[in-house]
Amino acid sequence: MSSGGKPIQWLGDSRDRLRRFPQAARRELGYQLSLVQSGRSPVDWKPIPTVGVGVVEIRVHVDGEYRAFYVAKFEEAVYVLHVFAKKTRKAPLLDIELGKKRYRELSERRKRCE
Repeated sequence: MSSGGKPIQWLGDSRDRLRRFPQAARRELGYQLSLVQSGRSPVDWKPIPTVGVGVVEIRVHVDGEYRAFYVAKFEEAVYVLHVFAKKTRKAPLLDIELGKKRYRELSERRKRCE
């Protein structure tokens, strides 16, 4: 899924969750992430500051509703915090909380490496 830009770092079980999506949704999310890797914006996105500073949600509308939380503000990689199927209008609180937890863990890990 590399397009010559930043590498993708999958946090937690985000990559395994993506693999359980329908093929069309996986393909579309992969394309959207390749845009992010090359420094561009996904087609349908919104900032999610409740998860963390710089966190963005990609919205995929193929064979259902699918979402990915990612952060691309760091030079070394695009970090995919969480991916999930969305079944209600608002993102479920458990998905928001998991995104927050992974963002905190990423921030702590990056501080230790500085």
